[in-house]
Amino acid sequence: MGSKRALILVDLQNDFCAGGSLEVPYGDEVIAIANRLQPLFDLVIATKDFHPADHTSFASNHSAKVGEVMHLGEINQILWPDHCVQGTRGAEFHPGLDIQFIHKIIFKGTDKNIDSYSAFFDNAHLRHTELQDYLHKENIKEVYIMGLATDYCVKFSCFDAIQLGFKTVVIVDGCRGVELKAGDSENAFKEMRARGAVLLTSDQLSMEKLCE
Repeated sequence: MGSKRALILVDLQNDFCAGGSLEVPYGDEVIAIANRLQPLFDLVIATKDFHPADHTSFASNHSAKVGEVMHLGEINQILWPDHCVQGTRGAEFHPGLDIQFIHKIIFKGTDKNIDSYSAFFDNAHLRHTELQDYLHKENIKEVYIMGLATDYCVKFSCFDAIQLGFKTVVIVDGCRGVELKAGDSENAFKEMRARGAVLLTSDQLSMEKLCE
């Protein structure tokens, strides 16, 4: 019997989808893929950006422009529109997401002083979320990552999963990017592969499962 596998759904929230304050182009298209793949996995985990209203990553809290970079604490921070604020509709899962298979929700970005792109750590690796401990407790050796956005939260979640020793697969058609600069998503996939991630499509994954 093979090792247990977990699907990590990254930030499939209203604010990152159509009409959201930090809309990822075509982000809604990945919801159907997430719904189709969830039953194939031993464990499904969904992450949520879950910011306080005074989060330092919000341009509005600095009288600055979205896209500007500020040095905050020990790291550089890209400033974003207010998004995924705790208690708002924007922080909720996309209404089309089937949540019946989700075993665990991981909240990130809850510390107002530092952002957290990765599902595992904040951006300075000062604190970790529950995810690593949860995966170890559930005897998960392989993680499959998809969601929003390719060039930020998916990428850094992938990097950390690899560093922590998990076999890491990225579901390419299950991701969409912010693309602050043209080519960011393509470059993100290249970086993930270079660090050791396996890149598959959802169709390849479905066929792989059928052949087991």
